[in-house]
Amino acid sequence: MKLINTLEDGDKLSIKLLISQVNRGVTNKGAPYLSLVLQDKTGVMDAKYWNVKEELLDLYKAGMICEFTCDILSHNKQLQIRIQSINVLERANEDLADFVRSSPIPKKVLINEIYQVVNSMNNHIYKTITHSILKEVERDFFAYPAASRIHHDFVGGLATHVLGMIKVGQSLCDLYPMLDKDLLMSGIILHDVGKLNELSGPVITEYTLEGKLLGHISMMQAKVNETANKLNFVEEEVTLLRHMILSHHGQYEYGSPVLPMLAEAEMLNYIDNIDARMNIIEKAFAQTQEGSFTPKLFGLENRMIYKQKQ
Repeated sequence: MKLINTLEDGDKLSIKLLISQVNRGVTNKGAPYLSLVLQDKTGVMDAKYWNVKEELLDLYKAGMICEFTCDILSHNKQLQIRIQSINVLERANEDLADFVRSSPIPKKVLINEIYQVVNSMNNHIYKTITHSILKEVERDFFAYPAASRIHHDFVGGLATHVLGMIKVGQSLCDLYPMLDKDLLMSGIILHDVGKLNELSGPVITEYTLEGKLLGHISMMQAKVNETANKLNFVEEEVTLLRHMILSHHGQYEYGSPVLPMLAEAEMLNYIDNIDARMNIIEKAFAQTQEGSFTPKLFGLENRMIYKQKQ
């Protein structure tokens, strides 16, 4: 059976896919239809189910695995699935690993490389706090996505995002030796750990009640403070690390209650943006033909990005 990353314009086929999003719509002529986002382990693709019977409009839900009779067409130079019929399958009979994208980096590599950075820290306080929190959340940290949809939205996405940031941060520390490398690495590793409470899990990820009401920034800075208290750390490093968490979105309107006021905090904000934005572009390029623009990308201020010809 074909996978999403092998689909081509003009294909007519039956394919098993996981529904990750469903939205209802009405055409200009008043006919109901469904807009879906479908996925397998190789990627995601938009789909349209036109002229849906009224009794079927509420049948299909996110998380269902279905067999779709469909054809593939190019719409605005983006491949799209046009559905003719849907057969809902018993999820228990399917291997979920066939339908969920996961990190291109093996889990063992993610674990080894991130812990290697923690173990190489010279500052006892940063090293102990980071190691303590990472060990406590290890199972989820290496399984959760970094976001529900926008960037690194796959199993292992959070750890993949962190490792990418670590590599950028290490290069910048070499270029700017004034930076406190241990503080920056601690901030990189811990900055999004609050998402383990903000998000519901690694598959069909949604925001939790805590996530909506408190947010990962406030929850994580509180976790750093709580861990420091348990370890009897009262030194300045605790405040600096909390500031890294609080300021890492860089602007009030993006959710940071304070602006970066450390050189390392300034770097953390930019490094976070670099790695997230490049993943957004990479994901969009996977469904964009050479010599064409991507769709408007929400995570990039609704800009289109041109994929040049190779």
